[in-house]
Amino acid sequence: MTTYVALLHSIVLGAGKRLVMTDLRAMAEELGFRQPRTLVATGNLIFEAEDAPLSEVEMRLETAFQARFGKHVDILLRTADAWRRVAAQNPFPHDNAQDVGIRVMRKPLGRDVLPKLEALATPDIRLAIVDGDLWIDFGGKPSETRLLSHLTTKKLGIGTLRNANTVNGLAKMLG
Repeated sequence: MTTYVALLHSIVLGAGKRLVMTDLRAMAEELGFRQPRTLVATGNLIFEAEDAPLSEVEMRLETAFQARFGKHVDILLRTADAWRRVAAQNPFPHDNAQDVGIRVMRKPLGRDVLPKLEALATPDIRLAIVDGDLWIDFGGKPSETRLLSHLTTKKLGIGTLRNANTVNGLAKMLG
């Protein structure tokens, strides 16, 4: 058995309608995944399943999500060990965890992305790519920066943003 961390790109199902985490856990159980558990109501799921390539498990989750909730949502997966490494490799561990985020990527970003994003960032924003994922110290509230509009699937590829509190909370749940 392998323990996986799944991150949903969006939990908005439609106007005024959000995914309830009990429904996400039920979907995981219907897929035969064991011990599904969630952290906060933002689409973070941990579960156990037979060892399989990440892309296969992601596809199973995305297909089931579409069938059950009527909307496609990108779902990114990491093994428990990989997620622990993500948490441990935070390049900004001493900054305000609420203002530090990571864009977890399905396909690793190349270092060539950094100069483009740095050109868009204000001087108080720091960026780093670690193992293909983009870490950002927003230097304040992420919602108050124009950089967010450049962290899209269209511009960077499939990925999803989480703050360091969520990254650490998931790592703690994994033990």
